[in-house]
Amino acid sequence: MALLTASRRDTLSTPGAVLAATAVFGLLLGWATYGLHGLNPVLDRATNSSSTWIIWTAVAGALIRFRWLAAWGGALMMLATCCGYYAASALGGTFGSGALGTAAVWSVAGLTGGPLLGWAGWTVRRGRGDLRAVAGAVVAMVVLGEGLWMGLGLRYWGEAAAFLTAGALLAAFLTVYLARTGARRSWLCAVLAPVGGLVFYLAERTVLNGLIGTV
Repeated sequence: MALLTASRRDTLSTPGAVLAATAVFGLLLGWATYGLHGLNPVLDRATNSSSTWIIWTAVAGALIRFRWLAAWGGALMMLATCCGYYAASALGGTFGSGALGTAAVWSVAGLTGGPLLGWAGWTVRRGRGDLRAVAGAVVAMVVLGEGLWMGLGLRYWGEAAAFLTAGALLAAFLTVYLARTGARRSWLCAVLAPVGGLVFYLAERTVLNGLIGTV
């Protein structure tokens, strides 16, 4: 029985199995975020949000044992999430003529940012030194940056306040978690998260939004 349990554990921890599980979860996440649109205002805003995909990518990275595999898993998960979302959109009859270009932009963004978020999740849980605090700031900055975008870019001040509050709470939680697990200079997470949030907002406004506006 012990040998059988060990064999199953080894199978589930192989790179192929990890990446397959990550891809399946990404597809389901993308499908779910599309399906939850319009049910109520809270769910609509929470699911129509890049930070929802990004936070779960960081969680996936934290669950993966090896750093290199967490980075690859982050890229695969973001791509699979995008595929799941737009596949559900196509089946739902809302995949318009401009959606293919938008899907391509989000796929490239996911392949670019996914490895960073997978690495960040892994590093928060398993890393060493000051990089743990930096990685925590990377995770929290996404929510803060999206809050800035909703307020300054879209003028959705109510949603902006909710995202900024959630981002601040996430940064505080990660800072406490890092401190309790012995991370060096855990306070860097709380300091760098708002700075990173501003950078994320500027990148979303100038690069990503500019690309989507041209497709």
